[in-house]
Amino acid sequence: VQLVESGGGLVQAVGSLRLSCTASGLDFSGATIAWFRQALGKEREAVACIAWHGDSYDYADAAKGRFTASRDNAERTLYLQMTSLKPEDTAMYYCAAAILTVCNVKGSQSSYNFWGQGTQVTVSS
Repeated sequence: VQLVESGGGLVQAVGSLRLSCTASGLDFSGATIAWFRQALGKEREAVACIAWHGDSYDYADAAKGRFTASRDNAERTLYLQMTSLKPEDTAMYYCAAAILTVCNVKGSQSSYNFWGQGTQVTVSS
């Protein structure tokens, strides 16, 4: 399984970015794909996830109303559209895959066996 993120960069506060995560070698029917982020000096946290089979989504409180996860089945890609970005959104963003059929951002990170290399998002004030 290979996950490749892209789309990070430097953006001013209140701006937008769209991250992409393209997966290969993964059976999507039984998978949950999630976006995580880790800021310097902070613990990694889940931002959003999607259970591919049931098309269910979950978002962290910090993401609700600003971030939207979506997918393209044909392209095997998960997107994270981020709007109204804040400096505190600055972090390395990772996508990860788990063999789960339920999506819960508060679930255990240890369930995620496959990780991408990350893409840096920097929001300037």
